[in-house]
Amino acid sequence: MPDKSNVAFLGLGHMGSPMALNLHRAGYRVAGFDVVPEALQTARAQGIPVAGNALDALAGADVVLTMFPSGRHVLDAYVGGAGRPGLLAAAQPGTMFLDCSTINVDEAREAARLAVEAGHRSVDAPVSGGVVGAEAGTLTFMAGGDAADFEAVRPLLEVMGKRVVHCGGHGAGQAAKICNNLILGVSMIAVSEAFVLGEKLGLTHQALFDVASAASGQCWALTTNCPVPGPVPASPANRDYQPGFAAALMAKDLNLAVNALDSTGVVGEMGALAARIYDRFAAEGGAGRDFSAIITDIRESSGRHAPGKAEHQDGEQHGGGAAAGENTGSKLTDRRRITTAHDDGSPE
Repeated sequence: MPDKSNVAFLGLGHMGSPMALNLHRAGYRVAGFDVVPEALQTARAQGIPVAGNALDALAGADVVLTMFPSGRHVLDAYVGGAGRPGLLAAAQPGTMFLDCSTINVDEAREAARLAVEAGHRSVDAPVSGGVVGAEAGTLTFMAGGDAADFEAVRPLLEVMGKRVVHCGGHGAGQAAKICNNLILGVSMIAVSEAFVLGEKLGLTHQALFDVASAASGQCWALTTNCPVPGPVPASPANRDYQPGFAAALMAKDLNLAVNALDSTGVVGEMGALAARIYDRFAAEGGAGRDFSAIITDIRESSGRHAPGKAEHQDGEQHGGGAAAGENTGSKLTDRRRITTAHDDGSPE
């Protein structure tokens, strides 16, 4: 591919728009498109060149970069239907199809198969780092595809991210993403439960943070995305849990992990439980909040009190938290294979 490729950037949501803008500023010739009029308007106002439709964006494109809510959206866009041509048929021969969506591993492999059979090249490269990372160009890309194709897109990915990892063949990028977010979702719940427990036991947030951040409880969910305000000033907890990485997207990613657990036969009880917890939180009004806001759900289930103030009453019963835990745990065997995306305009 040429040093400064022509890029059709499809999917200009919360993540896609700043990513496209970074490419444009770096000298790539970008033509963006999104089916949501508001996203197009925002992109245009930011200075991102936009096309009238997806097929117009493909004109002269060396790379077709997609940031879609789900694997179904990716596959439908690739093959078309209902009398409209798909992206694969409309693209010039040998086009690089770079999918940065977060989707099921088997869907990523199917998308790659379709692209290669149509005479194109394919790399899956989901991202981690959230909107802040997209804006700053500090995302982590987890890439799957042939080594030569990965090297071809590496310069483009390095404009949008600070870390780019080739994880293996087609679908390996998606595999790495869902494994990583399985760890993240479970650890955020554990960190949040620990802080609520600390509140009940009389610990200040800062005291618990100072101990755990320098001890065996240290993890990213604690030291970077701390779910209580104060110890980490840049965490969403200090902005009333404005994402960041929305809880709806964490629910989506955890359900992708559950799908993978089921399809491989891996017994992943913590992953399944975390998926159920975030599903419920998103459905009950938390969808648009940062995923660290799960602590508010844990706190409310454990008995309402002012954040950061301990409760010391002797003999006080906190049955709400136990009951919630029992009810959630009793449903562990009821795994659901969920493929519907929680769309905020683009995946994380």
